Amino acid sequence: MAADWVAPLAARLTAGEDVVLVTVAAIQGSAPRDAGTTMLVGASTTELTIGGGHLEWQATAHADRLLAGGGRPQVVLYALGAGLGQCCGGVVWLAYEKIPASEASTWAQRSAALAGGARLQRRLAAGDSASTWQTGAAACATALLGGPEDWHFVQDIASVAFPVWIFGAGHVARALVRQLLPLGAAITWIDTRDDAFAGCDTAGLDIRATDLAESEVAQAPAGTFFVVMTHSHALDFSLCEAIFRRRDFAYFGLIGSRSKRAGFERRFVDRGLDPARLGELTCPIGIPGIVGKEPAAIALAVAAELLSLHHARQLLHQAGRPRLSASPVRPDQPE
Repeated sequence: MAADWVAPLAARLTAGEDVVLVTVAAIQGSAPRDAGTTMLVGASTTELTIGGGHLEWQATAHADRLLAGGGRPQVVLYALGAGLGQCCGGVVWLAYEKIPASEASTWAQRSAALAGGARLQRRLAAGDSASTWQTGAAACATALLGGPEDWHFVQDIASVAFPVWIFGAGHVARALVRQLLPLGAAITWIDTRDDAFAGCDTAGLDIRATDLAESEVAQAPAGTFFVVMTHSHALDFSLCEAIFRRRDFAYFGLIGSRSKRAGFERRFVDRGLDPARLGELTCPIGIPGIVGKEPAAIALAVAAELLSLHHARQLLHQAGRPRLSASPVRPDQPE
């Protein structure tokens, strides 16, 4: 599951604040968030979300009591019905654990390891005084097993940022960056113009201003989502040729019309590209149904397309992970 809570946790511990992890340990039926989703509750603020509504209000209140009084980690069952003021109709089990500020240095190391591509695995069982955390563990499914007295929770944590390389820094590209950043994209943004990024907030981005944008293509990791939208058709074509030389991308999109695509395809084939590979190029880009020409509308359609493909790849990956049990038995609410 996503590691979006690890860096904020490390920062808050470093600031001297104890934090309660509120984690969706398991769900049954309809629920607002998936297993593994984690919220941070501190004395001053609550960060991230397990789905909002009355469930989150109750979870925050319970976490506040743990902050004030302490206690062992526990798992609590919530039925998402009328009694809770929610209409999902499913069941959620939430795991609560207080992390003291004294563990700040340990969590800073874990955060750095995750940022470097490592995995983190959490194991917690009924009666434990704290979770055990292992860096570099083999991937497995996040799961809650057992019964009310002997439950066992394992949480698989890894960075799910997906690499998006955007060529061009025009209006659509700027809007696309704003759409993708909150969604976990690791963005590399490239343009050939010296002043291309003037006025842009580039925090959290890998910015590259270069005369040889085509040479950057080879530097991208396998599984990159390439988006080509420069100010020049000639540069677009050169970038497409460079991307076609790779066979390991997750997505290859070119902004433009069907006529632009047709013209490029003829030139690709004339230069020796196997016609069977033309289908690897997406042009026009973006999900169907959004027909607006405004930069924000185009960016929204493209971001939705990239995110849907990223999620599909994640689901395929998770389907191949080993399971702890074929038929988990989840605990009732502990005393």
